[in-house]
Amino acid sequence: QVQLVESGGGLVQPGGSLRLSCAASGSIFTISTMGWYRQAPGKERELVARITVSGSTNYADSVKGRFTISGDNAKRTVALQMNNLKPEDTAVYYCNFNLRLNYMVPNNDYWGQGTQVTVSS
Repeated sequence: QVQLVESGGGLVQPGGSLRLSCAASGSIFTISTMGWYRQAPGKERELVARITVSGSTNYADSVKGRFTISGDNAKRTVALQMNNLKPEDTAVYYCNFNLRLNYMVPNNDYWGQGTQVTVSS
C-alpha cells in the first residue's frame, strides 16, 4: 500500500512564504510524475505544479514566478516552495504521485491527505 504524507501548511500573511513537503512510502515500481494540486472552498481541484522524473516542470499561470516545485525520485519526495503568497492561494493543498506499483499494472494516481494553507492578514 502506498502512502503519501504531507507537511508544511499553515497560516501566513500576504507576501509571506511557506514550504510544503510530501513523502511517499510503500512498494513502488516506478514514478512518472509528482505534483501539487489545490482545492479552495466551492471550487474544483486544480493543478498547481508538476514535475516529471526527468525534471521537466509545469505550473499554473497563477503561481508562475512565485512557486517552485522540486522532487527527488530516489527519495520519493516532492516539495513546493511558495513565495509572495496571496489570499487567493488559500486552499487545501494535495500532493500527487503518478506511479506504477509493479510492471504488470498501469500507472495510477495517489494522493496525500491534504494540508491547509491560509493566506490572511
